[in-house]
Amino acid sequence: MISILTLLVVVMFSLLITRVVTRALVLTGLSSEAARFQARSAFSGVGFTTSESEAIVNHPVRRRIILMAMLWGNIGIATVVATAIMSYISASHADHWWLHVILLLSGLALLWYLASSRRVERWMNRAISAGLRRWTQLDVKDYVALLQLQNGFAVSEMKVEPNDWLAGKNLQEAALTTEGVLVLGIQRPGGEFLGAPRGDSRIQADDVLILYAPIHRLEELDQRRAGPPGEEAHHEAILEHREELQEAAAEETGPAGSPS
Repeated sequence: MISILTLLVVVMFSLLITRVVTRALVLTGLSSEAARFQARSAFSGVGFTTSESEAIVNHPVRRRIILMAMLWGNIGIATVVATAIMSYISASHADHWWLHVILLLSGLALLWYLASSRRVERWMNRAISAGLRRWTQLDVKDYVALLQLQNGFAVSEMKVEPNDWLAGKNLQEAALTTEGVLVLGIQRPGGEFLGAPRGDSRIQADDVLILYAPIHRLEELDQRRAGPPGEEAHHEAILEHREELQEAAAEETGPAGSPS
């Protein structure tokens, strides 16, 4: 019984570590999808060779993050294998071995639900990002890679998936500027790059957008999906940006209505 609980705890911490590594990579300017892929590759020791991997190797901060993920991955995988063997041995000698199997399957099912839940993911991402910003210095000024800017703003890349809210829209339809998001460029899958794209430039699936915006807005936009929920999120982002502009204008004029 103890070995099964130990196995579940190790798996839980493995999932948590990959989530932390993913958010750390996102804070350096990497898109969420690319960060998730690279974090899982490093933790599992697969080591795919892609252009995204080159972006990791050539970035000093991302390289340190991946090295830590590889180290914890080797420890975690070895622990999981050893604990799984002990669980099998203890279960095979137990009188009620089926209880051990039920406990193991139930625990794995619960962890799978927590790992795939969108609500849990959003909550964990906010908590992990806040912790990383407070206790680390991942917003390193690296002029070779994408810049992490001050005052909560960042230049970041975002890959457009087929079911994303932006897929199929042109920039005028998306109206990202009303959310406080600027599109600096569009990288097409075939290699074509559109710098300072116009309003009639259409965003296609698999495009990589170079965006400038507040970090929290970039994170929300990267998770926004097509359909009514996406349109509602767009409307809420517009209202939030208007409030931010009004607050900034109020701070500039001062409490007495005159310039401060």
